[in-house]
Amino acid sequence: MNSSQTKTQIWVVENGQKRARGDRLATEEPLEIRLVSPQRTVAVTMRSPGGDLELAAGFLYSEGVVSKRSDIENLSYCVDPEVDGEQRYNIVNVKLKEGLIPDLQPLERHFYTTSACGVCGKASLEHLRVQGCAVMPPGLQVSAEVIYSLPAQLRAAQRIFDRTGGLHAAALFDREGELLSLKEDVGRHNALDKLIGTALLGGQLPLSNHMIMVSGRASFELLQKSLRAGVPIVCAVSAPSSLAVSLAREFNITLVGFLREQRFNVYTAIERICLK
Repeated sequence: MNSSQTKTQIWVVENGQKRARGDRLATEEPLEIRLVSPQRTVAVTMRSPGGDLELAAGFLYSEGVVSKRSDIENLSYCVDPEVDGEQRYNIVNVKLKEGLIPDLQPLERHFYTTSACGVCGKASLEHLRVQGCAVMPPGLQVSAEVIYSLPAQLRAAQRIFDRTGGLHAAALFDREGELLSLKEDVGRHNALDKLIGTALLGGQLPLSNHMIMVSGRASFELLQKSLRAGVPIVCAVSAPSSLAVSLAREFNITLVGFLREQRFNVYTAIERICLK
């Protein structure tokens, strides 16, 4: 199994002097997601090793290739003897349930994704309408105090970030603000796919009574994935993009940005936030 951290040597330059010391980097390696039948590679994404099966499941769910846990019969690393042993852990084989014929056409122009940009070119609200994504119903309400508590919990749980300083995180909270799960990756969209994939494989979707918080900004891709998972409240440390706000407004997702210490901005559906 490949490590999520890589050791390296660096020079620290301070006050005109240099000194050598060891350091740790967040590992970034390609992950190839393959379907067994029909035999086809559907994506190659740059990610941090760890949680690869969940990442593959979350990606396929977010992209509409599968719609429920039972659509996936098996997830496994590559067993092809012709592939170098170490590289086998960079390939995940996905066996879909017998008789399932997925629509793979939407993935044709998204074969390769970087750790930074998500599934590029997918910024289309029309695509989500075609997928039949429903508008989030009212119901879940949380206090501002709960929202205030999320950043510190997210940061405290970023175990690998503490060692490398180079990872994004996506965290799942319940309505009381209890941290239920956190995933880290060099790509924020990969971290969220790992989080959603874990929920999918655990039979926990939809996440209609939960909140998600992400490090960094709230992009369209992150809102798209949250919508597919049924998450009504999405929070981010930094700013949302204009298209993320448009998606949140159309599908009635409460979108919170610039969530830091005792302050945050609400861009859409503020009625889910209870204020004193």
